[in-house]
Amino acid sequence: MSQLTLRITCLFIALFAVCALASAQPTPYVTPHAPLLGAAWYPEQWPESRWDADLQLMQDAHMNVVRVGEFAWSTEEPAEGHYDLDWLERAIALAAKHHIAVVIGTPTDAPPAWLTSKYPDTLGTDANGRVRQHGNRRQFSYSSPHYRRFCELIVAQLAKRFGHNPNVIGWQIGNEYTDESFDAATRKQFQEFLKAKYKTLDHLNRRWTTAYWSQTYTAWDQIPLVNAGGNPGLLLDHKHFVTATWRSFQQDQIKVLRDYISPAQFVTTNIGGLGWSDNWDHYRMTEDLNLASWDEYVGEGHLKVAKEAMMNDFVRGWKRQNFWVMETEPGSVNWAPINNALDRGETRALAWQAVGHGADAILYWQWRSALNGQEQYHGAIVGPDGTPLPIYAEIQHLGADFAAASRVLAGTTPHSQVALIDTYDSRWAIDFQPHTKLYDQQQVLLDFYRPLESIAQSVDIVEATADLGQYKLVVAPDLNVIDEPLAAHLLAYVRAGGHLMLGPRSGMKDQYNALNMERQPGPLAKALGGRVEQFYALESPIPVGSGMASIWAEQLSTASSDTKVDLRYGKSNGWLDGKPAMITRAVGKGSITYLGTIPDSALMRSIMQSVATSLGVASIWGAVPEDVEICRRVGRDHVAYILINHGKTQEQVHLPRVMHDVITNKDLGSATLEPHGVAVFTVENEQ
Repeated sequence: MSQLTLRITCLFIALFAVCALASAQPTPYVTPHAPLLGAAWYPEQWPESRWDADLQLMQDAHMNVVRVGEFAWSTEEPAEGHYDLDWLERAIALAAKHHIAVVIGTPTDAPPAWLTSKYPDTLGTDANGRVRQHGNRRQFSYSSPHYRRFCELIVAQLAKRFGHNPNVIGWQIGNEYTDESFDAATRKQFQEFLKAKYKTLDHLNRRWTTAYWSQTYTAWDQIPLVNAGGNPGLLLDHKHFVTATWRSFQQDQIKVLRDYISPAQFVTTNIGGLGWSDNWDHYRMTEDLNLASWDEYVGEGHLKVAKEAMMNDFVRGWKRQNFWVMETEPGSVNWAPINNALDRGETRALAWQAVGHGADAILYWQWRSALNGQEQYHGAIVGPDGTPLPIYAEIQHLGADFAAASRVLAGTTPHSQVALIDTYDSRWAIDFQPHTKLYDQQQVLLDFYRPLESIAQSVDIVEATADLGQYKLVVAPDLNVIDEPLAAHLLAYVRAGGHLMLGPRSGMKDQYNALNMERQPGPLAKALGGRVEQFYALESPIPVGSGMASIWAEQLSTASSDTKVDLRYGKSNGWLDGKPAMITRAVGKGSITYLGTIPDSALMRSIMQSVATSLGVASIWGAVPEDVEICRRVGRDHVAYILINHGKTQEQVHLPRVMHDVITNKDLGSATLEPHGVAVFTVENEQ
């Protein structure tokens, strides 16, 4: 058997193991003493004589957790098979003396030079056919069994040494999974992946409609490995392959860890790309983890309140449980077009917002500026001289907040009456064929999220296949891919009494990224009693109802006498003039609505307010000033409310009753919030 064939066979077995292991759900991790506060600490970059001073500064800032080691492979294994973990054990022990727990990162995002130089087959290849080189990170091939074997060896050494260390509370696998590989071996694995899925080329050709442009395949090895410009069915299957490959990469390390570590230690990975990247399916990847974690950065500009709130809700929905912010900026970054600093107080407000939406830990990247390397200008808490930077005092303030609020926030989580739903298949299908450069899926999601959040003051974002029974209202902004099983799932929710609102572009495709034979919304058209007659990419806004619509508009029609027209277009391009833009039909105990366009913010708010009122969706608090955000976390015997003033002027908030502010330790009837100010109230025995 050739080396190439052996690599392919080993990896293909690993991909199938993904399916086998997926049925065993890991135990959710409940963070004690939440919210925790910490930073990424790199003791290997500094003299050991400096460690104690750094940890003392952390302790003085009320920090209680650090992440270490995720880029330390060349220090942990300076030569092949020669391991040095004594320094890490000393660092962990010293952290314990300062009451700081440790999360160990497996170092597999940045292999050492000796590895990739001696074994160049472990290097990845980009989409243009260029082999990646040492000197950055993520230069490895994620599909290489040879590389994975080196990963398993270093992870095993770490797990054996620290798997039962009482000060190690968890493990982070790698760092921000990002780049796939397009080398010949990976292409062969992709072809085997397709063969396992479709069984025959006739089946694949039929599902991909390869008669188009004479794409028909007569041998599996003819199928290319591309991530853009290809057949839509191929592109979607490539995303599934990338997800399965990264997931098996992750599961290889999970298996090694679980062979040695304590069940009390959690396993996670930090998801980058500002949470929104869709290189792979975040729902599938987080299934294997004890908790989800992500890296939250503002970048250029300032905190966009609704967007960051939405992203934290999105992350919470990956596992439908609380999460960690494993990295966030200490005031600034180094990779944006303009790397401005957040205003004084804004870093604290950003952290509190994440906690309000379900974060149980906030860790800053980074603790101290590295003397060299590609991120010298990135924000830090301590400068290269080892003394605090100006942001230190604000983070210290935040640490004091967390210490005071921990007793009421630990064990609590947000609860919502409304949900937005999505799938990565739908995301990918629209990404491949946006049809207009103006169609930004994150912005469309935000257009639906913003009015719902302002009305209900708590919104879940979950996968469309999730159990939806707890929600009075479910909104699918652009659920492009709806196959028969998903349609049945959504209809069951509606018939049981739920209200489903579909947004534009819903139900156009099936699970193979082929057009549904039925007009939109595909398998839901019959239940809706209506359909999309045609879709239009808009050059400029057009009138609809009492407002305007932009970017996308669909001409709807009704086929059932009991399907109600809620909204019509005004005079525009002739095709849409006077035609239905939104229709609703009662189904079972519930109803289905289809909104075929993107209304302006005022009209969208009016639509959502009308729907919410009719369904009895109530806000969690009531009216608050425009710049004040209200978050709720619910425990078994109490409720915690977090109020954040995101504005630049003082705000007064009248409380519904006398409540206890745990930060000031006072009972108050109203709250005075300074710019970027925060208050945390608790009410006992409220459900």
